[in-house]
Amino acid sequence: MNTLEHPAGFTPADRIAAIDVSEIVAISGRAAAMKRAGAPVIILGAGEPDFDTPDHIKQAACEAIMAGATKYTPLDGTPELKAAIKGKFARENGIDYALDEITVATGAKQILFNAMMASLNDGDEVIIPVPCWTSYIDIVKIAGGTPVIVETTAADGFKLTAPALEAAITPRTKWVLLNSPSNPTGAAYSEADYRPLLDLLLDHPQVWLLVDDMYEHIVYDNFRFVTPAQLEPRLKARTLTCNGVSKAYAMTGWRIGYAGGPKALIKGMAVVQSQATSCPSSVSQAASVAALNGPQDFLIDRRDSFRQRRDLVVAALNAIPGITCRRPEGAFYTYAECGGVLGKRTPEGKVLETDRDFCAWLLETAHVAVIPGAAFLASPCFRISYATSEAELTEAMARITAACATLQP
Repeated sequence: MNTLEHPAGFTPADRIAAIDVSEIVAISGRAAAMKRAGAPVIILGAGEPDFDTPDHIKQAACEAIMAGATKYTPLDGTPELKAAIKGKFARENGIDYALDEITVATGAKQILFNAMMASLNDGDEVIIPVPCWTSYIDIVKIAGGTPVIVETTAADGFKLTAPALEAAITPRTKWVLLNSPSNPTGAAYSEADYRPLLDLLLDHPQVWLLVDDMYEHIVYDNFRFVTPAQLEPRLKARTLTCNGVSKAYAMTGWRIGYAGGPKALIKGMAVVQSQATSCPSSVSQAASVAALNGPQDFLIDRRDSFRQRRDLVVAALNAIPGITCRRPEGAFYTYAECGGVLGKRTPEGKVLETDRDFCAWLLETAHVAVIPGAAFLASPCFRISYATSEAELTEAMARITAACATLQP
């Protein structure tokens, strides 16, 4: 950014001067504009289920509106929603949180923001494995912290290892941030994956653990989801377990995230929220009570649908020379390595030097929008969101395959 980009000489504050809107948003916006202009673009960028919010959840929202539940609620969640979250943690994760150890915010992103703002002093370090959802990094920076980036590889399943974690911990380390299943890779941590990390953290009492479990219900092939506070009760007093209704219940626009954690941290997060947004939407909270307390059987059918889409995309990508893709354990993303197509020349005469080049070329010529790995700090790769119909995915894979076949050494 620079002052020439802003009217009346506006200069952004230092805390955001090096931060811009998400590259995912920018690419999706470009693709949407092309589509509005008549191009047959297939957008595989957004992390949003294509399913609708279930009817019983929408009905609960309508009933709340008609009952007049349209006023301010308690700052960080209604008693009814906190009770539903408490029940969810106990029922599904075996974790007992008191109501004053639970917080509700306008999306899980605000949960993360509140936690960082409430806990970080300038220069405090947050260990973040990459590839990662890059909002993690920018939130830490805005809060005055220092992101400590730890690379993971496909060979390690895109998961943090204990030796890598130990090497990253310093006296300034405040948090380790883990996401399972992961955006963008779909990698998920099993109990065996978590155990050496948790054992290591027991030896570092100054380090807190933040886990983003947003994709908890979207796992495949009999994978058993677990979360650290469930596995290691001795770490519960310095673990924040984050979740929300957006992905599993197809409620992205309702904007409800929640977390369980130590009372003192939750209280500090409420202070931040009180000066930012105050309470989340009353109607969305009522809908979220219905989501957490209501029928859960539809989750199985939706998970099966996502699994079929995953298998379709992974098979198609691995059949393309120069592209390799591991089969993710969860979420609705694939993260494919595309180094084998870089350095090749397009029919238009351009040499594809980076994953950004490759993704931009796919959008312009094949009319398929995918996200380069550079957006997630891990190249040369690209992310596909398969949260769309099998028909669109089949067409998109055919276009990518055909486009790659035109590349020349």
